[in-house]
Amino acid sequence: MQAIGIDLGGTYIKAALVHKAFGLVRTNSVETGADKGKEHVLNQIEEVVKSLMRRRDRISGVGIGAPGSIDMDRKMIIKPANMPGWDVVDMRKILKKRLGKRLNIFVENDANAAALGSARYGAARNYDHFIMVTLGTGVGGAIVFNKRIFRGSTGAAGEVGHVTINYAGPPDLTGVNGAIEAYLGQRFLVGHAREHLEDFPESTLYVSPGLENLTPATITDAALNGDPGAISVLEWAGRKLGCFLGGVVNLLDIRTIVIGGGVSKAGDLLLKPAREIIPSYIVPGMQENVVLVQETLGNEAGMLGAACLVFDQLDDQNQK
Repeated sequence: MQAIGIDLGGTYIKAALVHKAFGLVRTNSVETGADKGKEHVLNQIEEVVKSLMRRRDRISGVGIGAPGSIDMDRKMIIKPANMPGWDVVDMRKILKKRLGKRLNIFVENDANAAALGSARYGAARNYDHFIMVTLGTGVGGAIVFNKRIFRGSTGAAGEVGHVTINYAGPPDLTGVNGAIEAYLGQRFLVGHAREHLEDFPESTLYVSPGLENLTPATITDAALNGDPGAISVLEWAGRKLGCFLGGVVNLLDIRTIVIGGGVSKAGDLLLKPAREIIPSYIVPGMQENVVLVQETLGNEAGMLGAACLVFDQLDDQNQK
């Protein structure tokens, strides 16, 4: 069984043909062009899907991991924060019209899709219950219980990035004050790094790439090369992450946390300080067996998980 999985990001649309048993078959990507409007983005999705469809391939459907809330029927994208001009978009109806009415089309929150990819092909394969946190443009999250996504009463559960750790803190992309996204989302992390590096005037980051050109990747690279300022930034970020995760564990009593997304490439430079501090934010009776692991699939997790939306739905239908 094969399906196409799409990771709809604010910068790139990444897509893959996925075989249920073997994983990725081939991939492609195009620029999203979100600032050019909804129709342009839909055209880009159509283009990248068709680039992966060949006559000899039997494709069971298309799954899409998208930012924002998704309805319980997994067809509507609801007010994605990084897609200007979008409100409520029926992706299933639109893509069936563009790609063929016989194709199964399913939409899921992008962090939920990444969690499915991790559960079937990645770091979470051996866990029945876990929390997925994705650190990228924003901070996404998913709750997996008994190997299934917990979606809440309307389909919007798992928006952990908008959990506040400081009521007087800066607003995140959605306007929530002091949310963890307002510290660890890409733009916010870089802003905090510029302030933090004032205490490290000898940091190589002042020279290359320069503070105005900082990204999480350049900070990570400098830290891996021993730059004390960059290391300190990631330690600061890790402590924020540990504080936030402690509250999530207290709430859900799920003690395995998988960290994915671009910022997670820092690995133990970020996760070690989080592991060290997280017990101090968890009630004593729940501090044992807390596991914090890095998802190494990178962007592949979202594409693989999006394809799993199709596989799971067809499996459920066959069992009825």
